[in-house]
Amino acid sequence: MSLYEKNKDSFNESIFSSHNIGSELSKYKMPEKESDPNVILELVKDELFLDGNARQNLATFCQTFLPKEVHELMDLSISKNMIDKDEYPQTAEIERRCVHILSQLWHSPDEAKSIGTSTVGSSEACMLGGLAMYHRWKAKRKKEGKDYSHPNMVTGPVQICWHKFARYWDIELREVPMEEDCLYMSPEHMEKYIDENTIGVVTTLGLTFTGAYEPVEDICKALDEYEKKTGLSIDVHVDGASGGFLAPFCAKDLKWDFTLPRVKSISASGHKFGLAPLGCGWVLWRDISDLPENLIFHVNYLGGDMSVFQLNFSRPAGQIISQYFLLLRLGVEGYTKIHQNCYHTAQYLASELNKLGIFEVLYDGNPEKGIPAVTWKLKKDAKVTFNLYDFADKLRSRGWQVPAYSLPAHADKIVVQRILVRQGVSLDMASLLIEDIKRTIEYFKTHEVVTNLTAKEGTAFSH
Repeated sequence: MSLYEKNKDSFNESIFSSHNIGSELSKYKMPEKESDPNVILELVKDELFLDGNARQNLATFCQTFLPKEVHELMDLSISKNMIDKDEYPQTAEIERRCVHILSQLWHSPDEAKSIGTSTVGSSEACMLGGLAMYHRWKAKRKKEGKDYSHPNMVTGPVQICWHKFARYWDIELREVPMEEDCLYMSPEHMEKYIDENTIGVVTTLGLTFTGAYEPVEDICKALDEYEKKTGLSIDVHVDGASGGFLAPFCAKDLKWDFTLPRVKSISASGHKFGLAPLGCGWVLWRDISDLPENLIFHVNYLGGDMSVFQLNFSRPAGQIISQYFLLLRLGVEGYTKIHQNCYHTAQYLASELNKLGIFEVLYDGNPEKGIPAVTWKLKKDAKVTFNLYDFADKLRSRGWQVPAYSLPAHADKIVVQRILVRQGVSLDMASLLIEDIKRTIEYFKTHEVVTNLTAKEGTAFSH
């Protein structure tokens, strides 16, 4: 009799008959002795069940659906260090090819002179774009013999990474506030904030708060006129975290990229609408001269000379390899189909929400105006006992994560909810959500809210 046959029952029951199962494991202190890997794996998996279902997380911009081929490539690449171009030259070549593909997608005037890199995400990409703006401005001021000790940067309502950038590098962030009648940075509002100390203007192609695109072309035109009047030339960085992988396929007539000469750099998240796994970002500069030489380091690493200008050093290669696979596998046709389906679903959700009579849709998923998302608020005359924090909290009982949050100043009295429609959020799934939204409205008709939840108490979303 083989060992397996002799101990068949104990093998089958090994996990839940283990002594580890019968006691609470150490959580904040490393145990003295090793344990059965199958038991620890099962216990960790059990803890992960307490997380929400990622596919029902309609707050995140990041991919929650990935094809089996991506899982295979990620597993194959798990031990590859993206930065080690000497040991993994083909991975470095794949990264270079992705940069070339994106330079075409974003209409670089001369691909041979464009330069770019992969990053851990779009936050790192934004940091690099911001640093290049700052150093270009500083070098110009030095050359002109002018003071460069009071730099500022002008943005619309931006994601937290730009606040981090400004704080880390001691740059004044002049964030043009939202107004109740204008939920983005308009050219007219922007002009009140720029001056000779402005290192650049950051426009967002897909605001995190509403999903709408800022008018990049109009902002560039306003800066052209400003230069004619003052002689001051101010560069533009486009934060295309979301829209950079959407507009090229679904809003082809929209001018926002390197077709506008004033746009010097673009950042984007591969792991958002680029459809890649988490941890993939990109930043490209219009011309190699737009990336100051003093930001490039030449490193002698493992026998090879490498030019690096990332903030992170060692980082995994799988996300970049997966991005390359997806660009080849889907092509323009595939990306267009996937994103158009997302927009179709977003517009369906907006239409159904409008029919309910108590919501005012602020952004409806129009591909010419923004990303596949829906943002709404309660109508002023809505006769309901709940607020949107209560509503989001109740939806969560069915697994849906639909964030409720207030808009930034000066529109912070407006509380909204927002749905992000990504690959994997099908029309059928959206119809199930609408049914649960209807059930939630009916629930509050018969269950009076005694004390409304606040942003702190509810499922408020932090950007």
